[in-house]
Amino acid sequence: MDFQDFLQHLPNIIPAELPAEKAHVKMAPLERVQLMQNLDLSTKNPRIAAVMMLLYPKNEKTHLILIVRNAYNGVHSSQIAFPGGKYETSDADYKETALRETYEEIGVSTEKIEIVKQFTPMYIPPSNFLVHPFLGISSQELAFYPDIREVADIIELPLSVFLNDEIIIDATLSTSYANNISVPAFNIQNHVVWGATAMILSELREVLKNAFDGKI
Repeated sequence: MDFQDFLQHLPNIIPAELPAEKAHVKMAPLERVQLMQNLDLSTKNPRIAAVMMLLYPKNEKTHLILIVRNAYNGVHSSQIAFPGGKYETSDADYKETALRETYEEIGVSTEKIEIVKQFTPMYIPPSNFLVHPFLGISSQELAFYPDIREVADIIELPLSVFLNDEIIIDATLSTSYANNISVPAFNIQNHVVWGATAMILSELREVLKNAFDGKI
């Protein structure tokens, strides 16, 4: 999709009702759905994080940025994710967390991003994080400078590819819930994207598709 065409749909995106769990569950492992049915989040005292769903022009086409996390001794090692990270007490709010972490991880400065919408928070049981996603727009082409300590690679995903249903797959994975289970996922540039990132992406897809009303 041409970036200028995308911008014409922003007035529909900003006030859009969030599908929340209805969208999340479409890309959730069954084991997670069952776990969440019996979970009282108020007893978990989760850590807080914020992530940026950043849309921007590249060669005049709308793209979404994702990162490949470095391998490390942790539950999210080498996974596909959004730029983002843990809330710090020095942050004014979660929006500032998303902006700060985006700059720290991929080198896009705050003044280049306009945050247009907050999405539904996502709880991640394995790491006990409650993640607040934000939709950000940059009106200019971007250069990325990934922090090599945290980011192994960058994925620049054309919006037209993201909204194509052909990227939705079933994958057999070993997860924190169980071994060798079937999970819904996205096949994005030969990466299997599942779990919390896929669930957040699912809500973004639904909001964008409804805003475009078939004009993709």
